[in-house]
Amino acid sequence: MGKSEAGKAESAKSSADDLTGRRILITGAARNIGSSLARRLYDRGASVGLLGLEPELLEQVATSCGRAPWQLCDVADLAQVSRGVDHIAEKLGGIDVVVVVANAGVEANSSILGGDPADMRRAVEVNLMGTYYTLRAAGPHISHENGYALVVASAHGAAKHPFRGPFGASRAGVEALGDALRLEMKHLGTKVGVAYIGDIDTDTTALSFDGARGTLASVGTTTVADAVDAFERGIVGRKSRVHAPRRSAAVRHIAQRAIDLRPSHIRGVA
Repeated sequence: MGKSEAGKAESAKSSADDLTGRRILITGAARNIGSSLARRLYDRGASVGLLGLEPELLEQVATSCGRAPWQLCDVADLAQVSRGVDHIAEKLGGIDVVVVVANAGVEANSSILGGDPADMRRAVEVNLMGTYYTLRAAGPHISHENGYALVVASAHGAAKHPFRGPFGASRAGVEALGDALRLEMKHLGTKVGVAYIGDIDTDTTALSFDGARGTLASVGTTTVADAVDAFERGIVGRKSRVHAPRRSAAVRHIAQRAIDLRPSHIRGVA
């Protein structure tokens, strides 16, 4: 490769890695992954817009991100999601990337036969329908060759665990939504990624990213910073798969095999 060609290649790479001016909508932006990701992307030069449920925290994050636009939004409410997405799009002058963090997603530790049907309903309403509503509302805004969506399916949703059927089903549904949308938007140049996230260790307590202590410890844990790193790599590279920790890509398949080989008379199963 000649000097001029090498220069062009380096310039193209720098352009691809540069987030300056990218307009990024983040749901679940009030705390933990969402807030840290917003600050990281803002520091990289992106313009961010925030949706979430906690106004005081959202305002703090928005202030630290150059007074970014924000709005209260319950992702389980289609009307609120539609208004919130349109509000952010108007304030940012469009949307290039939507990241459905939903780090307040519902974790329903409930058996299929003996659990409360309300657990299943709420898991679907927040985890699955919330993601669906966000993608549906943001879709028209990211329907261009630089558009990208990243949804969180969870490593736990990928490995089907007893007593977590409602949660696993809802997160597996999120994975299916992401994979389907990737094919539906391919002709537009828009790309769609699915993130598989294990248990997240916060600074103060070890919490699951999805709201409960890690019942599938074999998938592994990661820090908030490591998870944000993974999200950032996915957004910069417009990747179709994102894993945090990285080893969860292989470990989740081993974990599922171990689960499947457990005795059928697990305590608590009718």
